[in-house]
Amino acid sequence: MKAETDFTNLTDFNVAIWGLGLIGGSLAYALAGKCASLIGIDPDPRTVELAAASTIFTTVAQQPDDVISQADLVILAAPVLAILEQLKALPNLHPGGCIVLDLGSTKRKIMDAMAALPERFEPVGGHPMCGNEKSSFRNADASLFVKGNFALVKLERTSSRAQAIAEVCVRQTGAYPLWLDAETHDHWTASTSHMPYLVANAIVASIPPDAAPMAGSGLRSTSRLAAATPTMMLDILLTNQDFILEALQDFQINLEKLKENIHHEDCAKLEAALQQGRNARSALFTKGKA
Repeated sequence: MKAETDFTNLTDFNVAIWGLGLIGGSLAYALAGKCASLIGIDPDPRTVELAAASTIFTTVAQQPDDVISQADLVILAAPVLAILEQLKALPNLHPGGCIVLDLGSTKRKIMDAMAALPERFEPVGGHPMCGNEKSSFRNADASLFVKGNFALVKLERTSSRAQAIAEVCVRQTGAYPLWLDAETHDHWTASTSHMPYLVANAIVASIPPDAAPMAGSGLRSTSRLAAATPTMMLDILLTNQDFILEALQDFQINLEKLKENIHHEDCAKLEAALQQGRNARSALFTKGKA
């Protein structure tokens, strides 16, 4: 490996991506040809078959046992609860001396589990702020991360080497590294990602099926998040419960204000509330630009 002061690329790194769904697969495409070797691992045989056919991997395996020990950088790209199981298994699968980067959608429980890894591992947390309603390696796309923010989270024990390589990995995808602590990450994503997913579900559940002929592009974009895979979202909801409930409470308060203004036909207050929402949206996406 390179000297500690020269981590500017991944060309000397053997990279293993454990989990080849939409995010792991897209990252694999983004890193293909930019590292010494690329190892893909996924328990689903059909995914392994598709990954092998892509020809971007040096090695593809269904189980980590025989291949993960070759990696200098191990990337955990599974749902949150599966990542926690991967972290439990890792010490028995890898001799250590490697950087461990996860891509989980919530961070507090994962970072606690990373803190418990043996000292021979160099852990750093991550979460790319991207994705779509389509899952699986079949829909993987190297451009998925481009110009998006990619959250990174360090522990007290996170080495400067791990931080540098995590940033290199992020920049290789075309994303922007955004360093946060785990609590801030989970608090913010509860409001910007997890609560909107639940609201999108509530919206489509509230629409009469016979109204489908009137469902247009506005509803399609408003309800897009509801198309996400429930199994993956359950892990998120169960590992960020406190902040999600807080975000839902804030949403309910604002919804009740709108209901009250409509009920009382208070046009002035209703218009002011709608303009406030319009301004808030504009400010949100202006500030959110990397």
